[in-house]
Amino acid sequence: MAGSQLPPNDDIPEEPDMDMILSDNAESSQTLAPPARIAARIYRSSGSRRKSSAASSRRNSISSTHSHQSSRSFRNSCQSHHVAQHLRRASILESRKARLADRAAHAEQVRLRAALAKKTPRSSNSEERALAAQQARERHLAQVAAVCAEEVRRAKKVAEDMKEKKAAEERRYRVEMEEKLADAEKRRLEYKRNLRRPRTASSPANDSPKATVRPAMSSDAAAKRIQAAWRARSRRKVVDGWAELGLSIDEIHDTSFDNITQLLSEDKVVNVTEKIMALFGLLAEGDETPRKTATRTFLSAYLILGHPAHVLSRDGDQEQDLITKAKDLIISFESALSKLTTYNFFTPSPTWVESVSLAHTTFVTAFNDWKARDSSALIETMIASFVNLDGIWQSVKDDTVDEVSNEYRNGIRDNQAILLSKIKKLAGPERALALIRKAIRESRRARPKKKPAGEVVRPRLATDSSTPGSPISEESRALQTDAATQLAASSSLSSSDGHQASSLSKVFTAVPPNRVLVHELSIDKEFRIDASPTADLRDTLNRKLCDAMRKGFENGEGAVWTVAMAENIRAKLLRLLKPGVSMHTLISDTLDQDLINRQCSQGLFSYEKFFGFIADILPKLCAPVRDNEVSALTDDLQEEGPLPEMIEKLFKLLHVIDLLSLDYSNFLLMNAAPTLIKEASGYEQRMFSQDLEAGTVTLERTRRWWRSAAVNLHTEADRRDPWNDPRPMNRPTHQKIYARGLVDLAIATPPLRDSELPETLELDRARLARIRTDTLRIATIGGILLTAKNLLKRDVRSQWKPEANRLWELLKDGYLQDQATPSKVLALLESSHPMPPSTRAQLLSTINRLLSQAQSGRLSDPVLKVLYQRLKTNIFNRVSASSSGERVKAASTATESLATTGLPEFVNQVGDIVDQLGKISQVDRASHGKWYEEIAEEMERLGVDGNESARTSSVESSTTD
Repeated sequence: MAGSQLPPNDDIPEEPDMDMILSDNAESSQTLAPPARIAARIYRSSGSRRKSSAASSRRNSISSTHSHQSSRSFRNSCQSHHVAQHLRRASILESRKARLADRAAHAEQVRLRAALAKKTPRSSNSEERALAAQQARERHLAQVAAVCAEEVRRAKKVAEDMKEKKAAEERRYRVEMEEKLADAEKRRLEYKRNLRRPRTASSPANDSPKATVRPAMSSDAAAKRIQAAWRARSRRKVVDGWAELGLSIDEIHDTSFDNITQLLSEDKVVNVTEKIMALFGLLAEGDETPRKTATRTFLSAYLILGHPAHVLSRDGDQEQDLITKAKDLIISFESALSKLTTYNFFTPSPTWVESVSLAHTTFVTAFNDWKARDSSALIETMIASFVNLDGIWQSVKDDTVDEVSNEYRNGIRDNQAILLSKIKKLAGPERALALIRKAIRESRRARPKKKPAGEVVRPRLATDSSTPGSPISEESRALQTDAATQLAASSSLSSSDGHQASSLSKVFTAVPPNRVLVHELSIDKEFRIDASPTADLRDTLNRKLCDAMRKGFENGEGAVWTVAMAENIRAKLLRLLKPGVSMHTLISDTLDQDLINRQCSQGLFSYEKFFGFIADILPKLCAPVRDNEVSALTDDLQEEGPLPEMIEKLFKLLHVIDLLSLDYSNFLLMNAAPTLIKEASGYEQRMFSQDLEAGTVTLERTRRWWRSAAVNLHTEADRRDPWNDPRPMNRPTHQKIYARGLVDLAIATPPLRDSELPETLELDRARLARIRTDTLRIATIGGILLTAKNLLKRDVRSQWKPEANRLWELLKDGYLQDQATPSKVLALLESSHPMPPSTRAQLLSTINRLLSQAQSGRLSDPVLKVLYQRLKTNIFNRVSASSSGERVKAASTATESLATTGLPEFVNQVGDIVDQLGKISQVDRASHGKWYEEIAEEMERLGVDGNESARTSSVESSTTD
């Protein structure tokens, strides 16, 4: 400081003494220079002086100038010093007061703005949205943190393994080096011990050593030395280029997967890697394509170690072996690379080259095995998708209008082209085409072939040629127009019959009611009446009738029973023909009741002639498909025999006539099918409306079913869209709600209870129950196969189709109907996949548990529950597709989705279920869409309260179930 006092020093004289010295010096002629320390203080260098600052600086203020001037001499008074200090202190205080005043004013403005903002009312909806957003963000951050923790755990594990490997390698190298040094020391001592000085005459040493003359180097030696230096420099450039890339496990792990993938695919990285691999002799001389492939395979070792979760699809033994081989390769490579220095001219030793080459060979072998298995599973999945798309096209190309067919064709063709290009890239063009042709051929062969129209069930009388104008030809021309009338007449009794007879006819007839018939035709255009549901009842009735006839003959009532049986057969045969034709007249006249009654009373009736007549006309009435059965019956009828055999012949005759009646009904149904299908939706709608008006059915269960589906779908939509914005595309529509309700109804554990089934789907009860059984069987078999694959360390995407098909047939009749079923399942799997005893015992325990849960319908096993839920999600995504493009897209990705789920063997079964649900949805919405719209509008009018009540009722119903 300028005004500060100098420290006291005894060597500095006082002012009087200084005057005396100066006066003495003035008097003397010799000039004396001051001491160095005094001269340093008096004569200051100009460079060390501080330059004056701006005019506004404190240094140019009055107080500063005064203080500066007062410090030049020790004689200045203390008063001027205190005045300068006071002025400077006052200036500083004023500036500080001004700043504090400004700060207080700013704080007051902030306080006023905060108070005004606090008084402003806030919207509760914004707070709720902010709270929901914060919760969603916290959940997302928690998920991200969990994923990151898992990745960090894996990375730490890999790093620790590598560190242990490196430490072990270093210890081994250190031990080897110590052994080598010990051997060298031993050899050195041995050499020193055996060394002998040769006996030579001593000569005086030369005082002046002669300069050694280096011999001249030949041009060849110089060229070799230059070439060696150039090669060493080239190798050094390769090593430096690799070091500049900075590729290491830690660096790759810290970089994102997308970025590191892009980095490794750059040409610069590939070229440098190719050069460093050539330095270690890891590349074969020849074509460039194999060299590039080998280089990318080498770089994939870094990618596998840095991001194993992204590269590997699963964590099996083969994947762990691949990681171990990659780790050995990188460790040996980096260890050998670290030993390339200037001292060895950057040339790897043969030992290092051999070590790296062996590690590289084992890694390439493991990598190719893993890639082949992974690509084969991927090829199978894509081929299954291709075949599935072909199956969709085969099913819709003839059943839809031209516009829809064209849209399907374009979508399927585009997706198949994409799949074909990918399959060719993985399997090669020729092998890809061969695999696709084989798969399509097997798929089309397995699909049920459509029977030629009328060739199976058409009676011969409808196809026999006859002369123009004959009754048979007239009947053939009238069949098409009178098909519906004939069908209705053949499916019900006349109105004059009693109520009891009508009820018995409905029980024992093979023809279903008209509404069921129309509904089945709408779902399946190739539907035909099946005799199996009532065949046993009708055979039982015929058997009792024949037993009663036998007893009647024993009691002497043979004539009465003969007339009754002949009349019964006559009525059945005449029902197959139209009145007025020649065959109808022939049968009516020959088997006339009065004529047979007179013959029996006169004892002229002959069963041989009766059976001969029947054997003559039956081949003319049957369809070609019944030739074998009718031929066997006619041969049997023409043989003579006692009374018991005659009655047994009557039983066989009644059975065959019932089959002919069924064939004729199917023929009439085939002719009437186009008209019935065209009017099916309107007919079903009218019948259902009549039932509602009559009070036979209500819409109570339908409302509850729709409400439950709407609540479930809205709840899922709220989870996806917490802001509850009605504009996004994922908000539920009526079609989505219907699809969700249909899938929830069909994909559930059996049995199907009456309270669950809406009135509109009553005709599909058996179909929905069958779908429930099939889906449970798919999940059960899938759980067994998935457990077996995991225990045997197989890829879950691999398809065990033979085992799945055999299990499908084995579990068709039940899961634990036989106590030996679990053992049969295990033996079936063990026959194609041998397993050790421990794995066998564990798999048998899992099979018992899964079959027990499937038998009871209560799924508690985690694997079984996850498979069932994923299967349900897959089917819902395909059923809820609204357009043909969405359906094609869902079908093309369904195979891959099932493969990743663990159900790659059930692509065909799941596709059939989706087709059935799609047809049910189409027919049901066309017939009962009006009532669904009314229920949906009613739900929308209820609003939030209705949704809350629906949630409550849904929870209560699920709890009750």
